[in-house]
Amino acid sequence: MAISLEEEDSRIFGEFARQLRANYPKAAAALDGLRREEDEHRHLLVETFRRRYGEEIPLIRRQDVRGFVRRDSLGSIRPWDVERVRKQVGLIELETQRFYARAAEQSADAEMRQLLGDLAEVERRHEMQSSALDSEQLPGDEKEEEARIARQMFLLQVIQPGLVGLMDGSVSTLAPLFAAAFATRNSHDTFLVGVAASVGAGISMGFAEALSDDGSLTGRGHPFVRGLICALMTLLGGLGHALPYLFSALLGGTEHAFWIATAVATAVVLFELLAITWIRNRYMDSPFAISMLQVVVGGILVFLAGILIGSS
Repeated sequence: MAISLEEEDSRIFGEFARQLRANYPKAAAALDGLRREEDEHRHLLVETFRRRYGEEIPLIRRQDVRGFVRRDSLGSIRPWDVERVRKQVGLIELETQRFYARAAEQSADAEMRQLLGDLAEVERRHEMQSSALDSEQLPGDEKEEEARIARQMFLLQVIQPGLVGLMDGSVSTLAPLFAAAFATRNSHDTFLVGVAASVGAGISMGFAEALSDDGSLTGRGHPFVRGLICALMTLLGGLGHALPYLFSALLGGTEHAFWIATAVATAVVLFELLAITWIRNRYMDSPFAISMLQVVVGGILVFLAGILIGSS
C-alpha cells in the first residue's frame, strides 16, 4: 500500500506542476522536486520489498484496507491556482506522514520501523514545504505553523464529513418527500415520509462514514465522532424541508396549508443548496459559480424527479 501511495502521490504532484507551470514556474519547480522525492521513496520501498519478499508485488487496493489514506478528486481544486494546490499538497503530506508514523509504531521489525519512520519525517518536511509554494521563505513562526495544521485537521475531521452529510441529506431526501407530497396531498403523511427518509439517510451515512476510515492512519479523527457529525448533518439536511409539512398538519392539514408548506419547503431547499455552495467555496476552495451550478442542477433534478413520480 505504501508503494501504491507513493506512486499515486508522485503522479498527483506531477499533474499539479503541469497545471501551474505557465503561471507559477517557481511553484511548479518545487512540485517537480516533491514528485522526484516521492518517486525515490517508491524505488526504496520496491527495493526493500524485492529483497525481503521476492519479485512479485501482490495487488492490494486501497478499498481492501480499512482506514487507509484516501485522496480527493483532482477536479475538486479547479480552477487551478497556487493557493488551492498548496492546501491540497499540505493535506496529502499530512495524511501520508501520519500513515507512516502510525505504521512505524505498529511495526515490530527494526528495519521496517526505521524505514517507515524515515519516510514519516520526510513527509513531515514536505508538509512544511507546501506552505512555501507561493512564497520565497518558509513560515518561521511556530504558532502560525501550528494554526495552519489545526485548520487542516479541522477540515479533515469536521468540515468534510459534515459537508458530505449535509449534501446527502439535502438532496437524497428530496425525491421521496416531494413524491409523497404530490401523491398524497396530505401534510401529515408527507412529514412522516420526510422524517423516515432523513433518519434512514442519517443512520446510513453515519455508519458509512465511520466504517470507511477508523482515523488511526489518516488523521481524519475518531470514527464515532466523524460518523456522528455526518449523521447529524444528514438528518438536519433532510428535516429542513420536512418540517414545513409538520406545521401544516398542526394547522389542520387543509389544502391551502399544504400548498403553503410546499412553497416553504421549496424555499428551504434553495437555502440548503446555497448553504452547501457557500461551505464548499469557503472551506474547500471550490469556485462559487461552479459549485452553485453543480449543486443546484443536481438538487433540481432530484426535486423534479420526486414531483414527476408523485404526480404520476
